[in-house]
Amino acid sequence: MITVAGPHASSGEGPATYRDVFGVGEFRYLFLAHLLSLIGDELARVALAILVFDSTQSPFLAAATFGISYAPWLVGGPFLAALADRFPRRSILVITDVARGLVVALLAIPGLPLWVLLAMLFAASLLAPPFESARSALMPDVLEGDRYAVGTSLTNISTQVAQVLGFLGGGVLVLLISVQGALLVNAVTFLLSAALVRWGVRHRSAPVDESATRRSLWRETISGLQVLSRKPVLLRIVCLLWIGQLFVTAPEGVAAPLVAEFGYGAVGVGLFLAANPVGLVIGGVVVGRLCPPQLRERLTYPLALFSVLPLILVGLVNDFVVVLVLLVLSGFGASYLIPLNVSFVRVVPPAMRGRAFGAAVSGLYACQGIAILGAGSAAERIPATSVVGWSGALGVLALLGLGVASGRGRTIE
Repeated sequence: MITVAGPHASSGEGPATYRDVFGVGEFRYLFLAHLLSLIGDELARVALAILVFDSTQSPFLAAATFGISYAPWLVGGPFLAALADRFPRRSILVITDVARGLVVALLAIPGLPLWVLLAMLFAASLLAPPFESARSALMPDVLEGDRYAVGTSLTNISTQVAQVLGFLGGGVLVLLISVQGALLVNAVTFLLSAALVRWGVRHRSAPVDESATRRSLWRETISGLQVLSRKPVLLRIVCLLWIGQLFVTAPEGVAAPLVAEFGYGAVGVGLFLAANPVGLVIGGVVVGRLCPPQLRERLTYPLALFSVLPLILVGLVNDFVVVLVLLVLSGFGASYLIPLNVSFVRVVPPAMRGRAFGAAVSGLYACQGIAILGAGSAAERIPATSVVGWSGALGVLALLGLGVASGRGRTIE
């Protein structure tokens, strides 16, 4: 069994409240800026996917447009994330959001060739790794103690909400004011986010030690990757993140064929994809807000196991409503990410947070991509419900193996 109580866990600290967290002025600005950036990301994906499909009538190109914004995390995530440790993190947030706003505004120019659209979208997406790494690295400086855990749960919840608002808002805006109008609204969200950070978050110097200033950005990137493997504690934390999400994400790859097995169409697919985020929102409130810090940390590994257990049953039931309930339960288990994030921050040196976050998130995206492609490939041979069931079973075995390898009852410290 893996427990992830960090070396500075508080023995008597009670859970912070949402009022405690929102009582921190810097967090209010950072939270709203993050929400606007997330909504902007989803608006861009939806609007450009619609634009490309309307102009080419190619589902593949539309899907490629939707997915290209994730590629920078895989090809340059750790390298770009290192910027968050070389420069003041507030400056990184402001500069990247202003740059994204300007690029997205240029995307609204009518008549751009497809290759130009995709190249500009990729360029805008390259700014996501340094932005997210800087924001994640800055959060522990803004929120201390249990406020950080509760703030993390709020951020996870807002991410799910932002996805829904971005998807729905993108479609509505395209209908009301055209694709170009939706992209201009998207550009405004990035510029507003930059303004909120600039005037609401305190400036802090870059957390780079003297030796780091003499190293190249490439060497710093390598050091960020090495920190994940040199610390056994951190390696176990990251493995729990990657392995858990590898199997929890698999159902997304077979959403359409699985829903078709039950005789439902587009609405069913929407409900299927929304079920896991709903569970995450519930788990964010229960685990992030209602559980005391020590209990929250002890629940990390059991919740990770619980996130994959319901998937086994998906392959054994014939009721679509039950499938949705099982996916909600799986999402609830995935709230293990909240205490896992807290443990990650405790172990990583402050001056290396940006690089470490970037490496961890890049690996996470890689695992999610592998899971989706693997599930889709498997569904060519066996029913989609069976794919989900096997994903759950393999996930349980993998997590149990990780627990045994880490030492039963061993505490990360």
